[in-house]
Amino acid sequence: MNTQQPGDPSGRGGAPSPAGETGAGSPRRRGPTVVVAGGGTAGHIEPAMALADAVRRLRPDASVVALGTERGLETDIVPARGYPLELVPPVPMPRKASPELLRMPSKVRDSVRRTREVLERVGADVVVGFGGYVSLSAYLGARGRVPIVVHEANARAGLSNKVGARFAREVLAAVPDSGLPGARTIGIPLRESITTLDRASLRAQARAHYGLRPDAPTVLVFGGSQGAQTLNTAFSGASDELGRAGIGVLHAHGPKNTVAVRELPGAPPYVPVPYLERMDLAYAAADLVVCRSGAMTVAEVSAVGLPAVFVPLPHGNGEQALNAQPVVTAGGAKLISDAELTPQRVIDEILPLAGDSEGLARMNRATLSTGHREADRVLAETTLEVAGA
Repeated sequence: MNTQQPGDPSGRGGAPSPAGETGAGSPRRRGPTVVVAGGGTAGHIEPAMALADAVRRLRPDASVVALGTERGLETDIVPARGYPLELVPPVPMPRKASPELLRMPSKVRDSVRRTREVLERVGADVVVGFGGYVSLSAYLGARGRVPIVVHEANARAGLSNKVGARFAREVLAAVPDSGLPGARTIGIPLRESITTLDRASLRAQARAHYGLRPDAPTVLVFGGSQGAQTLNTAFSGASDELGRAGIGVLHAHGPKNTVAVRELPGAPPYVPVPYLERMDLAYAAADLVVCRSGAMTVAEVSAVGLPAVFVPLPHGNGEQALNAQPVVTAGGAKLISDAELTPQRVIDEILPLAGDSEGLARMNRATLSTGHREADRVLAETTLEVAGA
């Protein structure tokens, strides 16, 4: 299935025509075609879109095509960001590399065949994978045909990227020791609205946008796109004490959840919202953030220099705690386990931290030291170099 941009019959997102000609028929070399594969979750898709934006900034004549499956969030995110999306069947993901994977059962063969058709049709010059179902199809489909770049966002690499790294031209990672031998550490590509964010200059506007008190210490609380019940319970339960201490709160509780808080006379507002459409304004409004520690979240918080209390999701293979560790070690964040985050823990530990301006300033400097604001540019330059551009 091919999803094209409106008014673009080539499906190449407005890039010059592939025959190397302009509409007037004069010769012209087409720009490079970059295929990004990072479907499934926002943690895979957002770095791919940040790379796409960076490629187009460096090479406005480049064509960027996203590869995805119909079951992932990419069906919403990619078209909204203005890039064409090509859908292929998802590869069934085994728990570990095995001879069965290399023998390519029928579903894998079908997905790889469809992927190769896409790569040939769009004239791919390079494939960049970010992990997940669609990346494995991209790596196997491109092997021996189109050069490959692998980017690993998590502290512990997944199977797709472990496979792709075996025959990639370049392997890059967000943090050291991801499990991909020889990977170059560059951080995670982030949106330009995050990498260029000046929190201090935007603070007044951001607090006015959310109805927060302009001069009160403010805590940002969020648990991913669906919220986090542990964070919701802990902070709503501590809301009275936070208000009495003069602490404002901006709390994204998730669209399917609610939090009940009282409005205390004279206290800074406790502002609950279902979700945050403007993360740049949310970060600018805050002095401290309490959140999960997915790879993208840690990268964004570090890039903008926001002191953090990370509460890792208590599932998976422990990668969220590993994602947070470099910032914690540097002194820019604290770590509290999901089971230990209670209303009393908020009152005893997070409340005094939110009111400690000197301590937050030290954490701010430490957090910035671990951030990688330039990762999108570095990955884009590497991608274009591999593409022969």
